[in-house]
Amino acid sequence: MTEVQRVNIGEQHPAPYKALIALSSEVDAAAAAAGLDPLLVELLRIRASQINGCAFCLRMHTRDALKKGESPDRIAVLPAWAETGYFSETDRAALRLTEAITLVSDGHVSDEEFSAAAAVLTAEQISAVAWLATVMNAFNRVSITSRYQVGN
Repeated sequence: MTEVQRVNIGEQHPAPYKALIALSSEVDAAAAAAGLDPLLVELLRIRASQINGCAFCLRMHTRDALKKGESPDRIAVLPAWAETGYFSETDRAALRLTEAITLVSDGHVSDEEFSAAAAVLTAEQISAVAWLATVMNAFNRVSITSRYQVGN
């Protein structure tokens, strides 16, 4: 059985990839301006990557979160965040919205999910979380499609 050689789409078309990186920087600035904790930003990236099964992004953002001072316990229980006491009301609202956006094919972002976020987050924070999820999902798809290697 021969393995299909994947095209690294970021290398094949560097201009769109650089634009995605630039967009990510703009989204980071928007998240900071909205007052989102940098540790929460990394957790949102990790959670989207967990849902999408992107090993490359999981490794990268887990390392980034740990370097920034995130608790290994919070990272360990992230898939079951709703069942723990580790996360603030803001964290929970942002995680719930990120999951809804990442799982958009399961029924879109429902009014219930959006209202739950709006009850806790400001409009600026909702927008920043939505952009974080959008960009992270794009990076996950680039990494997964290109089969970025992890651990070889």
